[in-house]
Amino acid sequence: MPRILVVDDDAAILKLVSVILSRAGHEVRTSTHPVEALDLLKVFTPDLVISDVVMPYMTGLEFLEKIRANEQMASLPFMLLSSHAERGDVRRGMNLGADDYLPKPFTPQDLTGAIDARLRRAGLNQQTENQMQAKGLGTAQVIWKGSTVTWVSRKALELFFYLLEHKEVTSWEAAEALWPEKDEARASSLFHTTLHRLRRSLSNEAVVSTNRRYALASDLNPEYDVQRFELLAAQAEQGSLGLEELRELVAQYGNYLPGTDSPWADDVRARLEQKQLALLGIAARAATAAGRDRDAAQFHQRALAIDPMSEHDWQGLAKALDTIGDPRARLAAQREAWWAVDLD
Repeated sequence: MPRILVVDDDAAILKLVSVILSRAGHEVRTSTHPVEALDLLKVFTPDLVISDVVMPYMTGLEFLEKIRANEQMASLPFMLLSSHAERGDVRRGMNLGADDYLPKPFTPQDLTGAIDARLRRAGLNQQTENQMQAKGLGTAQVIWKGSTVTWVSRKALELFFYLLEHKEVTSWEAAEALWPEKDEARASSLFHTTLHRLRRSLSNEAVVSTNRRYALASDLNPEYDVQRFELLAAQAEQGSLGLEELRELVAQYGNYLPGTDSPWADDVRARLEQKQLALLGIAARAATAAGRDRDAAQFHQRALAIDPMSEHDWQGLAKALDTIGDPRARLAAQREAWWAVDLD
């Protein structure tokens, strides 16, 4: 999955580009400010940067200059977004080392076509088409060789994600996890039937067995969104992520494998929920430190939607709302939830 960083001070353009590229199968990070984007690039290496030209405090051309001046990022593919009035700036940008530009306004087809062409020149598209993507946050989907896998049974998909989570298991471990209500003989029979269906859905070589232990074949090497989420969460806990990246990270969270009710999936959900609560706390503190109390209020409210008993988040929400003069600070102080009302 190619990773793309989009930088634009126009929130509407940023949202539009992010939606288009996410739907096209790209991993997208966004930033409203080139200075924040430079911080983001310290912990996130994209396959392509897309930047507006005219922005306050630092233009897209100055942003490009700083990237080209950095030895580790000097060859990073870079695309400019420009309006007709900025064509002279585009020429300067190309002279500074921009790889391409896309004029505004543009259609979704214009955008994805230009990006696909740039990624082809960088040799990334073929790798993307062959890479297996396993998405378990807020969905249950596997994409392989450019297409969504059609599963012979829902339980086969669940077994696939169970193997992703546990790496290598015995037939009994898998049977007990996926069919805890069945006796040993029945659960074992269901495991082998489901294993056969998993292989039919992918390939006969998708699951390998050694000494009665089962694992996904090493050459599949799926890109797993949960693993990426937890790796970035670890970086956040170390203080390596800026506010914009934290915002993007908490937005990736979703209910794990919706529709799956096995105890092992509940364990994963509990683990990820704690990660998300920790991230929201880090993001709220970062927003407060940056003087962005409205953002801090949003992070606290999202945490309370998960854990309505969090006294720390009630206090943080009330304080943030009081700082920005929002009358709902009184409701927060009284521990009254109004979650149908947006903080905007």
